[in-house]
Amino acid sequence: MAIRLSNQRYEEIKCIIVRMFLEYGVSCVPINGFEIAHKMGVKVMPYSAYSSNIRWLLIKKSEDGFSVEKTNGQWYIFYNDEKDYGRVNHTIMHEIGHIVLDHSEDSELAEKEVKFFAKYALAPPVLIHKLKLDTPESISQTFEISYEAACYAYNYYQKWLRFSGSDYTAYEYQLLYLFDQAS
Repeated sequence: MAIRLSNQRYEEIKCIIVRMFLEYGVSCVPINGFEIAHKMGVKVMPYSAYSSNIRWLLIKKSEDGFSVEKTNGQWYIFYNDEKDYGRVNHTIMHEIGHIVLDHSEDSELAEKEVKFFAKYALAPPVLIHKLKLDTPESISQTFEISYEAACYAYNYYQKWLRFSGSDYTAYEYQLLYLFDQAS
Protein backbone atom coordinates (compact mmCIF):
# COMPACT_ATOMS: atom_id res chain seq x y z
CA MET A 1 0.00 0.00 0.00
CA ALA A 2 1.35 3.42 -0.96
CA ILE A 3 2.22 5.84 1.79
CA ARG A 4 0.15 9.01 1.97
CA LEU A 5 1.32 12.09 3.80
CA SER A 6 -1.12 13.67 6.21
CA ASN A 7 -2.58 17.07 5.35
CA GLN A 8 -0.71 18.42 8.36
CA ARG A 9 2.62 17.16 6.95
CA TYR A 10 1.91 18.74 3.56
CA GLU A 11 1.25 22.05 5.33
CA GLU A 12 4.45 21.69 7.38
CA ILE A 13 6.48 21.11 4.21
CA LYS A 14 4.95 24.16 2.52
CA CYS A 15 5.84 26.30 5.57
CA ILE A 16 9.40 24.91 5.55
CA ILE A 17 9.74 25.86 1.86
CA VAL A 18 8.50 29.40 2.46
CA ARG A 19 10.89 29.79 5.43
CA MET A 20 13.71 28.54 3.20
CA PHE A 21 12.77 31.10 0.52
CA LEU A 22 12.72 33.86 3.14
CA GLU A 23 16.05 32.79 4.66
CA TYR A 24 17.85 32.59 1.31
CA GLY A 25 16.14 35.53 -0.42
CA VAL A 26 14.39 33.51 -3.12
CA SER A 27 12.01 36.03 -4.65
CA CYS A 28 11.73 35.53 -8.41
CA VAL A 29 10.83 32.90 -10.93
CA PRO A 30 12.17 30.67 -12.23
CA ILE A 31 13.21 29.24 -8.88
CA ASN A 32 16.79 28.04 -9.16
CA GLY A 33 17.91 25.02 -7.13
CA PHE A 34 21.58 25.78 -7.85
CA GLU A 35 21.23 29.25 -6.31
CA ILE A 36 19.53 27.89 -3.19
CA ALA A 37 22.13 25.12 -2.79
CA HIS A 38 24.92 27.71 -3.11
CA LYS A 39 23.31 29.96 -0.48
CA MET A 40 22.93 26.93 1.81
CA GLY A 41 26.63 26.13 1.43
CA VAL A 42 25.91 22.85 -0.37
CA LYS A 43 28.51 21.89 -2.96
CA VAL A 44 26.88 20.89 -6.26
CA MET A 45 28.93 18.54 -8.42
CA PRO A 46 28.13 17.50 -12.01
CA TYR A 47 28.79 13.89 -12.98
CA SER A 48 30.89 15.16 -15.92
CA ALA A 49 33.51 16.48 -13.46
CA TYR A 50 34.59 12.87 -12.90
CA SER A 51 36.37 10.25 -15.00
CA SER A 52 34.25 7.84 -17.02
CA ASN A 53 34.83 5.05 -14.45
CA ILE A 54 33.60 7.20 -11.57
CA ARG A 55 30.78 8.63 -13.72
CA TRP A 56 29.59 5.07 -14.36
CA LEU A 57 29.42 4.47 -10.58
CA LEU A 58 27.54 7.74 -10.04
CA ILE A 59 24.97 6.84 -12.70
CA LYS A 60 24.69 3.35 -11.21
CA LYS A 61 23.82 4.94 -7.86
CA SER A 62 21.29 7.30 -9.50
CA GLU A 63 20.42 8.24 -13.07
CA ASP A 64 19.52 11.76 -11.90
CA GLY A 65 21.48 12.62 -8.76
CA PHE A 66 21.86 12.19 -5.03
CA SER A 67 23.13 13.96 -1.92
CA VAL A 68 25.70 12.97 0.66
CA GLU A 69 26.83 14.49 3.92
CA LYS A 70 30.55 14.12 4.57
CA THR A 71 31.87 13.46 8.08
CA ASN A 72 32.75 17.15 8.48
CA GLY A 73 29.08 18.10 8.00
CA GLN A 74 29.57 19.38 4.43
CA TRP A 75 26.71 18.46 2.08
CA TYR A 76 27.28 17.55 -1.56
CA ILE A 77 24.74 17.11 -4.33
CA PHE A 78 25.94 15.08 -7.30
CA TYR A 79 23.83 15.39 -10.45
CA ASN A 80 23.72 14.04 -13.98
CA ASP A 81 24.40 17.06 -16.15
CA GLU A 82 23.53 15.13 -19.31
CA LYS A 83 19.85 15.66 -18.45
CA ASP A 84 17.99 18.81 -19.56
CA TYR A 85 17.96 21.87 -17.29
CA GLY A 86 14.39 21.34 -16.03
CA ARG A 87 15.21 17.79 -14.94
CA VAL A 88 18.53 18.83 -13.35
CA ASN A 89 16.95 21.73 -11.45
CA HIS A 90 14.21 19.39 -10.21
CA THR A 91 16.87 16.90 -9.06
CA ILE A 92 18.77 19.63 -7.20
CA MET A 93 15.56 20.78 -5.48
CA HIS A 94 14.67 17.16 -4.66
CA GLU A 95 18.05 16.72 -2.96
CA ILE A 96 17.71 20.07 -1.16
CA GLY A 97 14.45 18.65 0.16
CA HIS A 98 16.30 15.70 1.70
CA ILE A 99 18.74 18.11 3.36
CA VAL A 100 16.17 20.64 4.59
CA LEU A 101 13.75 17.96 5.81
CA ASP A 102 16.68 16.33 7.62
CA HIS A 103 16.24 12.88 6.13
CA SER A 104 18.87 10.54 7.50
CA GLU A 105 17.95 7.45 5.49
CA ASP A 106 16.20 6.44 2.28
CA SER A 107 12.59 5.41 2.73
CA GLU A 108 9.30 5.49 0.88
CA LEU A 109 8.13 8.22 3.28
CA ALA A 110 11.24 10.35 2.68
CA GLU A 111 10.81 10.04 -1.09
CA LYS A 112 7.13 11.00 -0.87
CA GLU A 113 8.06 14.09 1.14
CA VAL A 114 10.82 15.28 -1.19
CA LYS A 115 8.79 14.68 -4.33
CA PHE A 116 6.18 17.01 -2.90
CA PHE A 117 8.89 19.40 -1.66
CA ALA A 118 10.39 19.77 -5.14
CA LYS A 119 7.01 20.08 -6.87
CA TYR A 120 5.79 22.78 -4.50
CA ALA A 121 9.11 24.66 -4.29
CA LEU A 122 9.60 24.90 -8.05
CA ALA A 123 6.04 26.01 -8.93
CA PRO A 124 3.95 27.08 -5.92
CA PRO A 125 0.22 27.24 -6.80
CA VAL A 126 -0.16 30.73 -5.32
CA LEU A 127 2.53 32.01 -7.74
CA ILE A 128 0.93 30.20 -10.68
CA HIS A 129 -2.28 32.00 -9.71
CA LYS A 130 -0.57 35.39 -9.25
CA LEU A 131 1.04 35.09 -12.70
CA LYS A 132 -2.28 34.00 -14.26
CA LEU A 133 -0.78 30.89 -15.85
CA ASP A 134 -3.51 28.64 -17.19
CA THR A 135 -1.79 25.86 -19.13
CA PRO A 136 1.01 23.38 -18.45
CA GLU A 137 2.91 25.01 -21.33
CA SER A 138 2.85 28.46 -19.70
CA ILE A 139 3.87 26.95 -16.34
CA SER A 140 6.72 25.03 -18.00
CA GLN A 141 8.03 28.15 -19.75
CA THR A 142 7.67 30.54 -16.80
CA PHE A 143 9.08 28.25 -14.11
CA GLU A 144 11.56 26.52 -16.49
CA ILE A 145 10.41 23.06 -15.48
CA SER A 146 9.84 20.07 -17.73
CA TYR A 147 6.48 19.70 -19.41
CA GLU A 148 5.81 16.59 -17.31
CA ALA A 149 6.54 18.51 -14.08
CA ALA A 150 4.38 21.38 -15.37
CA CYS A 151 1.46 18.97 -15.87
CA TYR A 152 1.79 17.84 -12.24
CA ALA A 153 2.04 21.47 -11.12
CA TYR A 154 -1.01 22.40 -13.20
CA ASN A 155 -3.07 19.53 -11.74
CA TYR A 156 -1.99 20.50 -8.24
CA TYR A 157 -2.86 24.13 -8.99
CA GLN A 158 -6.35 23.06 -10.14
CA LYS A 159 -6.88 21.19 -6.83
CA TRP A 160 -5.55 24.19 -4.94
CA LEU A 161 -8.07 26.44 -6.76
CA ARG A 162 -10.94 24.08 -5.98
CA PHE A 163 -10.14 23.68 -2.31
CA SER A 164 -8.62 27.00 -1.25
CA GLY A 165 -8.23 29.39 -4.16
CA SER A 166 -8.04 32.98 -2.97
CA ASP A 167 -8.46 31.97 0.68
CA TYR A 168 -4.71 32.33 1.25
CA THR A 169 -2.84 30.87 4.19
CA ALA A 170 -0.33 32.92 6.19
CA TYR A 171 2.60 31.26 4.40
CA GLU A 172 1.01 31.99 0.99
CA TYR A 173 0.71 35.66 1.94
CA GLN A 174 4.40 35.56 2.94
CA LEU A 175 5.28 34.02 -0.41
CA LEU A 176 3.28 36.61 -2.35
CA TYR A 177 4.88 39.43 -0.34
CA LEU A 178 8.36 38.04 -0.92
CA PHE A 179 7.84 37.74 -4.68
CA ASP A 180 6.08 41.15 -4.88
CA GLN A 181 9.12 42.84 -3.32
CA ALA A 182 11.29 41.68 -6.22
CA SER A 183 8.88 42.96 -8.88
